[in-house]
Amino acid sequence: MSVSVPHAVSVWRRNAAMYRRTWWLNILPNFFEPVLYLLSIGLGVGAYITEMGGTSYAAFLAPGLVCVAAMNGASFEVTYNIFVRLTFEKQYDAMLTTPIQPDDVLFGEILWAVSRAAVYGTTFFIVVALFGLAPLPRALLMLPVIPLAGLLFAAIGIAFSLRIPTIEVFSFYFTLFLTPLFLFSDVFFPLKERLSGGWLWMAEALPLLHPVRLARFAFGQGGSVLVATWDVTYIAVVATVLLWWARKAVRARLIS
Repeated sequence: MSVSVPHAVSVWRRNAAMYRRTWWLNILPNFFEPVLYLLSIGLGVGAYITEMGGTSYAAFLAPGLVCVAAMNGASFEVTYNIFVRLTFEKQYDAMLTTPIQPDDVLFGEILWAVSRAAVYGTTFFIVVALFGLAPLPRALLMLPVIPLAGLLFAAIGIAFSLRIPTIEVFSFYFTLFLTPLFLFSDVFFPLKERLSGGWLWMAEALPLLHPVRLARFAFGQGGSVLVATWDVTYIAVVATVLLWWARKAVRARLIS
């Protein structure tokens, strides 16, 4: 990928400048969703669950919800926002009248989406730590997982956004893709205790499962270095393949 880092950073800075104007409108729904789940399910439903692998149910939920916060931060940035800039506002066409190239646009958008994921995920991690649900200092191993989760879902979201014909299609992305991932990716219950055989192997294809499992390892909730290595490899490979696909799409859309 031929990328000019200064030009990509210019795209990042433009997005950051726009975000500062309405940051509170963006951060409230995406950040407080996992906070509300932690309070309602972790502390509410969790009061009726005596033990979850030697820890409280709220503590079990915490690492998965940190990953959900990162997923939300990246996903909302590279879906509706990318589509509006590309299709309606024609911002990328304007950028290409400068020395900025399509690869710079793609890399800058990914960098900004990962930055938003890092802000959302790290802020929520601090909330979890203040609730006493993060076993410090070991849980600090979670911090590198947050941008990895952001990168994975930035790559998935931008590859999808560059290929769809209308903005209405995003309802399928969030309802039929992100919501099932949220519910069935080891966030609310351990998959290995509910699935077996081929179903367990099929679950390995779920993108959110891998950052969540890394987060659980960081929080000392099971796992191993070998499994963590596989999870990092999965994230790296999937993100690389989807960014390659997104690069082809963005060049096709912006170069005619």
